[in-house]
Amino acid sequence: MTLQIGNIVLENRLFVAPMAGVTDRPFRMLCRELGAGYAVSEMVTSRKELWNSLKTSRRANHEGEPGPIAVQIAGTDAAMMAEAAQYNIERGAQIIDINMGCPAKKVCNKWAGSALMRDEPLALEIVEAVVRAAALHDVPVTLKMRTGWSEDHRNAVALARRFESAGVRMLTVHGRTREQGYKGEAEYDTIAAVKSAVRVPVVANGDIDSPEKARQVLALTGADALMVGRAAQGRPWIFREIAHFLATRAQLAPPLVAEVRRLLLEHLQQHYALYGDYSGVRTARKHIGWYVRDLPGGEHFRSEMNAIEDCDAQWRAVAEFFDVLAAQMDRIPPDEGGNARTPSDEQADALA
Repeated sequence: MTLQIGNIVLENRLFVAPMAGVTDRPFRMLCRELGAGYAVSEMVTSRKELWNSLKTSRRANHEGEPGPIAVQIAGTDAAMMAEAAQYNIERGAQIIDINMGCPAKKVCNKWAGSALMRDEPLALEIVEAVVRAAALHDVPVTLKMRTGWSEDHRNAVALARRFESAGVRMLTVHGRTREQGYKGEAEYDTIAAVKSAVRVPVVANGDIDSPEKARQVLALTGADALMVGRAAQGRPWIFREIAHFLATRAQLAPPLVAEVRRLLLEHLQQHYALYGDYSGVRTARKHIGWYVRDLPGGEHFRSEMNAIEDCDAQWRAVAEFFDVLAAQMDRIPPDEGGNARTPSDEQADALA
């Protein structure tokens, strides 16, 4: 089932969450290949002096990526955020997403991300400025936020109404406060309340780690779409699993080991091409670790693989690991759900 944002029609209602250090172009394209209808880029700073940095240039790289191209921007100054929207639109962005959901300390300490939910006038000023800038190019603006800053300060519903009035065309709500970070369980009552309060599409996010949970969250929230983040790490086929279950109420068989081998090796090739040899072999380690963490011999392989400092050697080691696994089993062991892990503080700082 499609979903429309402004003048753009999305392929389906299963989205990839923007995660800094994770949802780069190769990962977004892989998730799209495996059933996601929409993928938002990693967070791009509104600080102009950083736009030419290697990190930002990689994050703004959409070469060969299927549309719509959605870029998330973050910052605390309305004029700078508007300029960032213009900058990314000129580089191919077809949708601009405003980050008011990141709980990372390094972001919130600068009053960006979910910290903006504590300053409602500034949050609204930023939204209005970005909407005006994007409207010049007929580009819709979306926004991702949390339920509030803390347990005693849940203001997502009030802000959602104001953001809708300011011209935001879709709202994503992560079912936790900023205070929670990624700890505890997501709650969905606030998302349901936001859905009841606005007319624009509302996307539910938080702890969606299985087809059954996806169905449950849709029922609890009435949301128009679902956004999956951590559960897609090392398991990008979760999108087709969810789509199949929602359509048929039947579980899709786990992927063949041979297919996962092919997907990961192709992912690594794209990853190395984007990051180069030195950074590529190092930043690929987390992706490989996520793929193998629950597989027989996975922990031992991960410790060995983390010592490899050459892309070709890393690629060959992964190929050999899956060759051995394929001799033991045809399919990846079925996932039991609940694998959206609580990240460490360092990992949380890398999640938008």
